[in-house]
Amino acid sequence: MKRSCLLSELPPHMTAVIVRLNRSDALGRRLTDLGVTEGEQITAEFRSPFGDPTAYRVKGCLLALRKKDCGTVEVAYE
Repeated sequence: MKRSCLLSELPPHMTAVIVRLNRSDALGRRLTDLGVTEGEQITAEFRSPFGDPTAYRVKGCLLALRKKDCGTVEVAYE
C-alpha cells in the first residue's frame, strides 16, 4: 500500500517517488534543475541535529533542503 506525504515529512532512510512539485517560482525551477522532478526517486538520508535542514539523495547527489523549501513537494512510498 502506497503512502503519500510531503517531502519534508518523509522519514529518514526512506526512499520515495516524487509525485508532484507544486512550485512555479525560482525555487521550483532550481529544484527541477537539481533533479527534483516527477517520477524521480528521492531518499531522506539524514536530518541535522536540530531537525532542519534534511539531506536528500536524488540522482546520486546529496541535497540539503530546509522544510520550508521542500514542503510543497509531494512523494509516495511503501
